[in-house]
Amino acid sequence: MVALMIIETIREHIKSCGKTRYRISKETSVAEAQLCRIMQGKTCTLETAEKLLKYFGIELVAKQGKKRGK
Repeated sequence: MVALMIIETIREHIKSCGKTRYRISKETSVAEAQLCRIMQGKTCTLETAEKLLKYFGIELVAKQGKKRGK
């Protein structure tokens, strides 16, 4: 579920950044075909996700869960 949220976040940034997939591909070294697959709702490798998150300046932060009673 978390992975799908990450992919959706990347997809939204690709759509809204104002750059073409070709340019993003050249600037990140992520294949344009892989960007196309992401835009189609498919997944990507952790390495690809990390490159794109860094490129868009997105930092993942773990939330603290509720503590369970003893």
